[in-house]
Amino acid sequence: MSDRLPGFSTLAVHAGAQPDPTTGARATPIYQTTSFVFNDADHAASLFGLQAFGNIYTRIGNPTNAVLEERVAALEGGTAALAVASGHAAQVVVLQQLLQPGDEFIAARKLYGGSINQFTHAFKSFGWNVVWADPDDIASFERAVTPRTKAIFIESIANPAGSITDIEAISTVARKAGVPLIVDNTLASPYLIRPIDHGADIVVHSLTKFLGGHGNSLGGIIVDAGTFDWSTGGKYPMLSEPRPEYHGIRLQETFGNFAFAIACRVLGLRDLGPALSPFNAFMILTGIETLPLRMQKHCDNAKAVAEFLAGHPAVASVSYAGLPSDKYNRLARKYAPKGAGAVFTFSLKGGYDAGVNLVSKLQLFSHLANVGDTRSLVIHPASTTHSQLDDAAKIKSGAGPDVVRLSVGIEDKEDLIADLEQALAA
Repeated sequence: MSDRLPGFSTLAVHAGAQPDPTTGARATPIYQTTSFVFNDADHAASLFGLQAFGNIYTRIGNPTNAVLEERVAALEGGTAALAVASGHAAQVVVLQQLLQPGDEFIAARKLYGGSINQFTHAFKSFGWNVVWADPDDIASFERAVTPRTKAIFIESIANPAGSITDIEAISTVARKAGVPLIVDNTLASPYLIRPIDHGADIVVHSLTKFLGGHGNSLGGIIVDAGTFDWSTGGKYPMLSEPRPEYHGIRLQETFGNFAFAIACRVLGLRDLGPALSPFNAFMILTGIETLPLRMQKHCDNAKAVAEFLAGHPAVASVSYAGLPSDKYNRLARKYAPKGAGAVFTFSLKGGYDAGVNLVSKLQLFSHLANVGDTRSLVIHPASTTHSQLDDAAKIKSGAGPDVVRLSVGIEDKEDLIADLEQALAA
């Protein structure tokens, strides 16, 4: 191939992959093994001492997973990536490198309910403290910064409401505070939004969703943008100080612009252990090959469904940034011109009971707790994914009692509209 930079669809198929050197297999093989043989004692010592790259044990790295990591890093425009067992695992591994007990991180209030729960409750046992800010009020992020702040966390497209976050504005706050901006890009995928282009330092995904795209494999990934100086001010000792596990290596000094990805692997994944199965990596790689085709169909269908719902008499409101009347449409046109995603919410005039009843009447939409599947999905967040929150917190996160969330799939849009029409009539 020439020196031409490959396009997105080409990268989705080819990035990170070569024919297998032993067998000539064109598809990336599933290296379903726990361990890898060393050439000799010196080779083993160099691998364990971070003096050479290579495979040791699948908990730390695997050739199938490596192709997945390189592919997603290429699609996101990052320097390196690390695949882990789930999106939640990615968040734990990322913040373990950044926070010490007693430290704080700022998070946008509009997040997936599981992340809100993880940040509010589970992270307390590590001594990590979350401070909430309103993504519709950028100044609230500035007000939340303290000397203990070590990171800012947002979603590019927020779950469940599908609202668009002003990444560049919040990146400016992070730069001023001297902390990295972490962006969960799960709902957008790099096909719609590349957060690194807008100032993100770290990108995370639940690979389970649109990147895998078929509802069959769990996974998560961390992408290092290579843009943050981890030695600044001594805030991040995991990266800037000598590591006793590796004979005093300073990861920032040794690995430069992919030091964070290395830290996540050799300090986080190695010791916490949320390894991704090579089989799941293979399944997700296969899904990524059709990502551009799927995402465009998802978005086109979602817009059609949102337009239908906006005109239905039983619907009180529709929150979809792709609609010209939506408050986030300006941000959608700036950050996601190819489409505003496939996950959005709408409110029913009948309130909580109407939401519960609607999901039971739908036939083509599957009632389950996931998004990003080829199939269309529906859930009533207030009674499920966000049920652990009180009513005020549900409303703030976009999951009030009357709200229904859709993840619009790639079926024929006419069939999806017909299913909603019969359920609303019933």
